[in-house]
Amino acid sequence: MAAAIALGCGLVGRFVIERLLEYGHHVTVLDLKVPEQLATHPNIDARQGDVFQNIAHLPPQSVVINMLPGRIGNGVRPLLLKAGHQVVDLAFTAEDPHQYQALAVANNAVLLWDVGIAPGMSNMLAKKAYEILGELENITIKVGGNPTKPDSEWSYMAPFSPSDVIEEYTRPARIKVANKICEVPAITERHLIEVDGYGPMEAFLTDGLRSVLTTIPAINMKEFTVRWPGHIDKWLRESSHLDEQELLDAWKFDPSRDEFTWLEVVAVSKNQRKRWVVQDSGMNGDGSMARTTGLVTAACALQFLEHGPLEGCGLSPGIHPPEAIHGRAIDAIIEMMKRHGVAFSED
Repeated sequence: MAAAIALGCGLVGRFVIERLLEYGHHVTVLDLKVPEQLATHPNIDARQGDVFQNIAHLPPQSVVINMLPGRIGNGVRPLLLKAGHQVVDLAFTAEDPHQYQALAVANNAVLLWDVGIAPGMSNMLAKKAYEILGELENITIKVGGNPTKPDSEWSYMAPFSPSDVIEEYTRPARIKVANKICEVPAITERHLIEVDGYGPMEAFLTDGLRSVLTTIPAINMKEFTVRWPGHIDKWLRESSHLDEQELLDAWKFDPSRDEFTWLEVVAVSKNQRKRWVVQDSGMNGDGSMARTTGLVTAACALQFLEHGPLEGCGLSPGIHPPEAIHGRAIDAIIEMMKRHGVAFSED
């Protein structure tokens, strides 16, 4: 089977790597430290150390899955594109990779970015909504990965890079109102919602729409992050007095604690409405956010590995958001997630 290059092997990265192994692929793993259970696997080539140095020694035109934290994930992109790699990119960065469009085309490279649950699956469902309903009046996305029960502290643990969560809370949120894209402070429009099976939770604006602001025709568009009530009050009250390491320690992921991920995409046209809910509570020791994010990433990587970006996803050389892939690939990604136990409902 084809070989894959995985940059990063954190909670989500490890899950993606295990899925690629499960489907029969050999994986080269690059990270500062590779856990022993991965490093000793017969179908893994573990390369520990500086990722930037190790990238220079990769075979050209490889399929590369970028799962590095956002702060360094953008830095590797031009190096990967210059080498003509086909990149499935999960690094959640403030920088828009479309700045590398000319570089990708010149080197016959493809980069498919934001391939997680939201952004990622949320983009794909927004595309499905547009294809079903036509031009949309409203798209509202709500998403959160949280402990099953609140506690007396943060009622939260970060399933991916906590530094990316901090940026989510501080970066201005881009939304669309009356056909105009505008920026508003993050953590505004706070309101309580009812999450089936869990009760009242709090939703607030964050900068998760990204590419769909310009690719999906809709008059109004917003994305909200969902947390337990009290979490954001505590952030507003205490975050300025805590250094980043204290927050990273407070939000450290505890695999023994029950948690869940919940995504809702609601699209409304003049006469119709579509709603999808994606939900997961973890399985076989893997957390729900690692599963829901990682299954989207792994499914996209499998399309690249087994069919190529053009045949598998309809992508020519260049930089592409998740909603650019064709409908057959989106359906295949959803079916793979269902096979692995992620719940989808549609009405």
